[in-house]
Amino acid sequence: MKNPRALWASCQNYFQQNIEASEYEKWFSKVEFESYSPATCTLILRVPNDYVAQHIQKNYIEHLRIAISNTFGKIRLLWHTIIVKKEDSTTKTPPTPQMKRREKGFGYTYEGYVDTQSGDGKAKAALASDKAQELIQAPGSVVTTHLPEIDSQLNLHQTFSNYVEGASNKLCRSVGLSIAEHPQGTQFNPMFIYGPSGCGKTHLVNAIGVRCKEMYPNKRVLYVSARIFQVQYTNANMQGKINDFIGFYQTIDMLIVDDVQEWLTSTKTQETFFHIFNHLFRTAKRIILVSDRPPVQLSGMMDRLITRFSCGVVAEMEKPNVQLCVDILKRKIQRDGLHIPENVISYIAENANGSVREIQGIINSLMAYSITYNCNIDMKFVERIVMRAVKIDNQALTIDDIIRVISTHYDVTEQQLKGRLRKREIVLPRQVIMYLADKHIRMPASRIGRCMGGRDHSTVIHSLNLITEKIKKDKDFSNEIQAIEQELGIKE
Repeated sequence: MKNPRALWASCQNYFQQNIEASEYEKWFSKVEFESYSPATCTLILRVPNDYVAQHIQKNYIEHLRIAISNTFGKIRLLWHTIIVKKEDSTTKTPPTPQMKRREKGFGYTYEGYVDTQSGDGKAKAALASDKAQELIQAPGSVVTTHLPEIDSQLNLHQTFSNYVEGASNKLCRSVGLSIAEHPQGTQFNPMFIYGPSGCGKTHLVNAIGVRCKEMYPNKRVLYVSARIFQVQYTNANMQGKINDFIGFYQTIDMLIVDDVQEWLTSTKTQETFFHIFNHLFRTAKRIILVSDRPPVQLSGMMDRLITRFSCGVVAEMEKPNVQLCVDILKRKIQRDGLHIPENVISYIAENANGSVREIQGIINSLMAYSITYNCNIDMKFVERIVMRAVKIDNQALTIDDIIRVISTHYDVTEQQLKGRLRKREIVLPRQVIMYLADKHIRMPASRIGRCMGGRDHSTVIHSLNLITEKIKKDKDFSNEIQAIEQELGIKE
């Protein structure tokens, strides 16, 4: 029998002659000979990631069958995907039965090896199966051993045990706990969590990851911010390692991406994540996404990503109300061993602007000042700390405030603004209310619609876009909006 590498070279010649040059270069040129075992009639080919193998499998299966059967005969074909650092081109040493490579990139370490002669477990079973059967397997039967652990980048201090449940986060917490304890399921996949800054989204997704790792230590769980992902993508692109980058992320069992709204201006990052998302979703891996707005309001995100973000469960997390802030404060006070009177706790909760981060900042400041100056924590002391720690808003802006001011400004009644009349002199003020509520209160479109007479969220989004464009193009209208904002007490 000819040298197996020479036989594979013959296969490549066949592909070059029978497949368009651009397609060959894009797909088949990336396929490399790994090994061939005459004893088991097994040919193993190396590809940069599963995406390449799946594309060839789906679109060129007949070419693959013809080329391989004409050269190797009846064999078992296995795809081997691994992230590797390319060997020096001068190195001609053939692969050993045990190949071990390491790639240090993207801030993580990925190792893998394949034993084509004496493997055990699944690898051995795959190699020892019916030798005479002509079978081209799906990429899912890649011969690899157990992947090593990665640094999940999780905050181990943010867990379900110290996550305080309330009306604003009950749905998100319940779904998240179910996902953490049953990661192998497909329900609620992907999970898309959205809400304003400081409401506890990052704590929750870390808790999901931590609980999953506690229950399933071998699961590859990864938390990454959208910004870090984008930096990794940029570095991989500059170094010509996009396939390695995609390949690494395709090995993750639970991928948690925070602040996905930061990708709105980066089309290339979106396209790359699209391929990663598709692979993880198709192989029933868990995807958890976090944003400050729902998918339908991610203006600038690819439509095909928005539809995928929305196909699992979209869960809103609202700012914690005063009672939840009180509960959070009591939990943190108990943990830190502080002694704070009930009236002081209520004062902090009422002035923390519904932000868990601001609550944490206040507690840290109280601890530092009380220890440094050896003083008791009373109302006078707390008022001084809160004034320095947060921006106190004694009268938080509400949509009712906006409706009242707009009604007076445009000389229309509140009933007309919430009604169904479509006269221009009523439609424009109605749209301005929606714009201001979105901009300054950060209300979700669905809730704005309910407050404005039960309108659909798509109507609200359309209004937001119209007013935004009108402000850009009409200077007089822009000045008018600024005047209304000043009347509402809003200072930019």
